[in-house]
Amino acid sequence: MKKNQLPIAAAIAALLLAGGCSGGNEPGVVRVEGGWIQGEVQEDMTVYKGIPFAAPPVGDLRWKAPQPVNPWEGVRQTKDYAACPMQSGNNPYGYSEDCLYLNIWTPAKSPKDKLPVMVWIYGGGFAGGATADPVTDGSELARKGVIMVSTAYRVGKIGFLAHPELSAEDPHGVSGNYGLLDQIAALRWIQNNISAFGGDPDRVTIFGESAGGISVSMLCASPLAAGLFSGAISESGGSFGPTRPTTAPGENMKTLRAAEADGVRIAEGLGAQSLAELRALDASRLVERGLPAGGGWPIVDGYVIPDDQFKLYEQGKFNNVDILVGYNSDEGASFSREQDPARHRNSIETRFGPWAGRLLAAYPVEDGKVGKQARDLMRDAAFGWHTWSWARLQARHGGSNVYLYYFDQHPDYPEGSPRHGYGSPHGQEVRYVFQHLDKNQPIEGDVPLMEAMGDYWVNFAKTGNPNGEGLPYWPAFAETDPQAMYLTGPVPFAGPVPSEDALKVLDGYFAWRRSPEGAAWAK
Repeated sequence: MKKNQLPIAAAIAALLLAGGCSGGNEPGVVRVEGGWIQGEVQEDMTVYKGIPFAAPPVGDLRWKAPQPVNPWEGVRQTKDYAACPMQSGNNPYGYSEDCLYLNIWTPAKSPKDKLPVMVWIYGGGFAGGATADPVTDGSELARKGVIMVSTAYRVGKIGFLAHPELSAEDPHGVSGNYGLLDQIAALRWIQNNISAFGGDPDRVTIFGESAGGISVSMLCASPLAAGLFSGAISESGGSFGPTRPTTAPGENMKTLRAAEADGVRIAEGLGAQSLAELRALDASRLVERGLPAGGGWPIVDGYVIPDDQFKLYEQGKFNNVDILVGYNSDEGASFSREQDPARHRNSIETRFGPWAGRLLAAYPVEDGKVGKQARDLMRDAAFGWHTWSWARLQARHGGSNVYLYYFDQHPDYPEGSPRHGYGSPHGQEVRYVFQHLDKNQPIEGDVPLMEAMGDYWVNFAKTGNPNGEGLPYWPAFAETDPQAMYLTGPVPFAGPVPSEDALKVLDGYFAWRRSPEGAAWAK
């Protein structure tokens, strides 16, 4: 018997004392797929960290769909985060290919409570990310009356490498979307096990930011995820651009064949002559910098992601759930690199080709500077247009609830400051959602905005509608009345879609890109 396990008789005794997910002096013990687990009881909730939802994807399981969890004997202690997925950088919990674990914060006192469930999917450009980030600790949201879950998934080349040999061995003839399959496996696990923690499998809301928000949109379009969730929240996400052989922000998707060609180049760069040699490589070799491009982003494989998501929504082929989607006012500040107007123009001409002139007019350089209005082209190309298109397509074809937001909470940087005129950068809203602001040094209106956002998100998870007592009214988005909720402190308010005229110009670009002429240009 391992050190972190208890005999099964002790497990049953602890279960009787603790009442499964109930509180009290005894730690919560519950039965899940694989065996018994024991969490850490806090004053008002029980927390479980590092619950395996699939077998370790190592050895021959590297670059395969997640497999059923390996059972264990006795009681498994689930009180510490598991290692993070393989990636570059430093993390106190370390990195491992054995990374398919999730965490649960439950305030339920009984399995009969049937609380709504919120499932967090982290961002990180599909190259990084972890559930152990203290900013996304789920305790504060759970205190608002939901069960919070955060789940890991494989990232980078371990999570998204496509290769002809991998496709040949797969029963569906595809490869590359292993990280998304991990997310789907976690959602299936939640459907099968969350009742033991007091959760309602019929009220599961997925939410994420950046790559996590993009994942949410992909899950909304994947037939493999049908029926696994009832609501979706995307923060700075969405994936509605067409495929492109050489990716660009907002056009990151490749076809299976293009991704397989990338995989061949990656294998050659690593000196691997076969799939067996690739699988035999130490995992650290797969996160080294300087490898050939590719292998680190989901792809249109015809199976997990059947087609261009914009086309799927136009055809009504998506998981029709309630959505709450939005983005931040100055996403471009995190991604725009060109500060010189001439270099900015050259960058836009390379990126957008024949449409560059129209887009430079719609998102102009101001007073000879690449200011916020010019940076907003990057914001909208990568996030704003996708979110706006998602809301429009869902409102047109779905019939479910659609809510759009625009997060714009930032200091009033004084004139002369290097950040004068800047808005809210990418990822700033996450602390507000998870209720983890530093209350000792808030921006004016921060705390009431944080509390309102937490309530909006939780209300949406409970009912599919963010509105509730004491909150400014958030109108549903409709094509005939396209309003967004401006999340700014101290009092959020509804208003017109930001930069809608410019978005319509960008919409023309994406429509052109889907035409034969635009597709030929991108090659």
